[in-house]
Amino acid sequence: MDRHVVALAVTEGAPIFELAVPCEVFGLQRPDLADPWYELRMCGDGAASVPVAAGLRADTPLPWAALADADTVLVPACSRPVQLDPPPALLAALRAAHERGRRIVSLCAGAYLLAAAGILDGHDATTHWVNAPDFAVRFPAVNVRAAALWTRAGRLYTSAGTGAAIDLCLHLVREDHGAAVANEVARRMVVPPHREGGQAQYARPAAAPAPEDDLAPVLHWTLEHLHEPLTVRAMARVAHLSERTFARRFRDRLGTTPLQWLLQQRVRHAQELLETTDAPIEAIAHYSGFGTSANLRHHFTRTTTISPQTYRQVFRDRTRATR
Repeated sequence: MDRHVVALAVTEGAPIFELAVPCEVFGLQRPDLADPWYELRMCGDGAASVPVAAGLRADTPLPWAALADADTVLVPACSRPVQLDPPPALLAALRAAHERGRRIVSLCAGAYLLAAAGILDGHDATTHWVNAPDFAVRFPAVNVRAAALWTRAGRLYTSAGTGAAIDLCLHLVREDHGAAVANEVARRMVVPPHREGGQAQYARPAAAPAPEDDLAPVLHWTLEHLHEPLTVRAMARVAHLSERTFARRFRDRLGTTPLQWLLQQRVRHAQELLETTDAPIEAIAHYSGFGTSANLRHHFTRTTTISPQTYRQVFRDRTRATR
């Protein structure tokens, strides 16, 4: 049985983490789990090595053109200059691999290169949540799923930022060798074999405007009264504006509706309480203005894609350790 070849497209200034993850998953031989394992090939711009982030260099004995000969083509995150001006030779290699039906995978900002090659048009894709708005503007033909940890569209796979690279690489192992092998690889890496939810749970909530903004007083008032039943009418009254004028000015300033912003702030407050207190879910539902635990679970899960209980398990211990 031939080895499954994974070819890694290395670009100048590439972040270290997204380069290291596929090296860890596919580059280490694991004959006790599966034999043969993968063969990892490093491909670059034709030079013997490529300068990557943190002053390091990656050996690249093969050119980008060799990507099309691999079973899986893997494009890690890339620096901003490469995102904005991808190397034509690399884009040509990605198109050739796509035409040959290869499995093509991007990690984090590597999705920019797949999109620039035109192979993501009409397909679902994701990238780091910070880059998602910019990505969507630059590539309107791509169906951006900003909340997803990773996506699959036929033979095309994309992942969200940093840690999601592990999620997707483990999924590829699961596809190739089964769940038991993928779970054992995850165990040896000391990471969960599968994570719940999407990257919305890690994104920052919408921020309030600066203090000098004329809406700042009503927003600060709202944050102090989150536990109360609030309406747009009540918020407009505090702002000394009609409901229609208040809603229009609110959207102009913050790019969202008053009720959507209020929901975001209530979820944000619930997140803080889940991270920093031992309060029961019913109490957190009251303090954050959701009223009932069922209402909290409904809106929290819709916004973050995970339940309040799961969020508390993931983040509370980390917050305590930081403090």
